[in-house]
Amino acid sequence: MDSLVALRAQLQRDIVKENSKRPQHRTIGATSTAMVNRSRLPGNTAKILAVKQNSAVAQVKVEEDFGVPGPSTSSSVVFKGPANDPSSRKDRSYRYMYEKILERTLDDRIEEFSDLIRERYDVAELGDPASGTDDDIVVIGRIVHDSDTTDTAPLRLTETSIALEASRASGGKRVALRLDSSITIRGATQGISSVGLFPGCIVALKGKNGGGSWFLVKEILSLPSLKPSLISSGLPTLKSDLEAMNTPYSVHIACGPYTPDADLSYKPWRALVKTLKANKPTVILLMGPFIDVQHPKIKNGETDMLPDGLFRSLFIEPLKAYLDSSPGSIAILVPSIRDLISRQTVYPQGELDPELTSSDPRIHLLPNPARFSINDITFGVTSVDVVYHLKKEELSIKGTEVDPIPPVSPDDTRTDVMANTCRHLLHQRR
Repeated sequence: MDSLVALRAQLQRDIVKENSKRPQHRTIGATSTAMVNRSRLPGNTAKILAVKQNSAVAQVKVEEDFGVPGPSTSSSVVFKGPANDPSSRKDRSYRYMYEKILERTLDDRIEEFSDLIRERYDVAELGDPASGTDDDIVVIGRIVHDSDTTDTAPLRLTETSIALEASRASGGKRVALRLDSSITIRGATQGISSVGLFPGCIVALKGKNGGGSWFLVKEILSLPSLKPSLISSGLPTLKSDLEAMNTPYSVHIACGPYTPDADLSYKPWRALVKTLKANKPTVILLMGPFIDVQHPKIKNGETDMLPDGLFRSLFIEPLKAYLDSSPGSIAILVPSIRDLISRQTVYPQGELDPELTSSDPRIHLLPNPARFSINDITFGVTSVDVVYHLKKEELSIKGTEVDPIPPVSPDDTRTDVMANTCRHLLHQRR
């Protein structure tokens, strides 16, 4: 027994000694690709690197890792998107009715706007709209339907069916609103003389509750506008890629459904693929639904292919073929709540499964909604027609302008109805 132990110890010493004599090499996988953005390197370093990489592949200019390197990972644009690590993807997997109470009541956002209102209008303290007061106070909350009039009033907001819900920090109660006949609008852009309200929007109001069951609104305080970014002003930031900012690129955008209800031929999509091949855009942005769960033939089961296989054959294979023929281009896919290939059917919605694209790094899968940037230009995208729903529910309140702000541009007359509706998204920080 002692001889066996001694022999084993001697063998282990010999193995360690032999390994110590071998040169240490780090094995690099065949699919590994260095991702270097030369524009961020000092001038001398970039020159040295260029000399040493004579046979290197094209540099990948992707700021976020959206999958392992695939067929051709070069890109002529700098794409920055949401984090794609497992923890971030799990956070974006919204689970309906499992959210926290604060998230459901938007208390965090109301408190965020409270700080903006205090700073903008020099308000020392915000009041509770449900508490009776003798003097005028400033309150903040979100617009909702008055529950006492919902049964008899139409679903759309009216001046008699509007209410305000305060945050839990201010009592969390709902109180009906009544608009003063001489209501004023403070701090809005000059020439508007009206403000749009819709269910869920956060507003700041000035008035008082005289002890009744409603709050009398005498003045509407406009929310502070977003500050323009340096990029929009043509000025670079510390993190800007100057080379990318000056690189032109083209974007083609399309939204589903990609086939009529009469058939599953996807002729509009096939026509779009021909257009892409002819125009060679740098970025392709596609929004769902791709495989529409509400399509009559899908609902009736009039197809021999599974949803995943249908999606791969109709969309992924043509996209990969196009990306192979157009080096440097990328594709961005955003799902819809009507997508049969998505695991989530509620909004907000997580991104599609990376297995659908075989984790191709040229195809970026984003959640719905999503925000990303290409060459330092920021995009916001969602497959829900939020502008349509806003305009459908909007209640316009006219009033007298007080301390108006001059328009940023002389051409900004605020007469474009759709543009004014889109401004709600910016003012509400949605």
